[in-house]
This record gives sequence, structure tokens and C-alpha cells, in this order.
Amino acid sequence: MQAFKVQGMTCGHCVRAVTQAVQALDAAAEVQVDLGQGEVRVASRLDDAAILAAIREEGYEAQVA
Repeated sequence: MQAFKVQGMTCGHCVRAVTQAVQALDAAAEVQVDLGQGEVRVASRLDDAAILAAIREEGYEAQVA
């Protein structure tokens, strides 16, 4: 499971946006979002760079945790 720190997520819409962005690249990806910690955990065949790009494309600042 890969972990990322993501800034700017505040609500359920943010959770859906990040989840859908990752799953658009890997439909089988498991995405867990912790709004309180500002963390996204992903179990996927995608590499870190692809996941970061998907999250950033949604407008969030993201980095490997």
C-alpha cells in the first residue's frame, strides 16, 4: 500500500474526486482517504508518479508520505 500526504481535501466530494482520479487509471485500485490526517493510501499496480499526477490533476497538492 502506497501512502501520500494530500493538502486541500475537506469533504466527501474531495474523497470522491481523488478516488475516481486514481481508479480512472486503475479500476481495481483500492483507495483509502483519511481527511483528518490528510492522507491517501492506495493499493494499486500504478507507480507513485502516476498516482501523484492523478491527484494533482484534481487540484490537490500531494507528495509521497
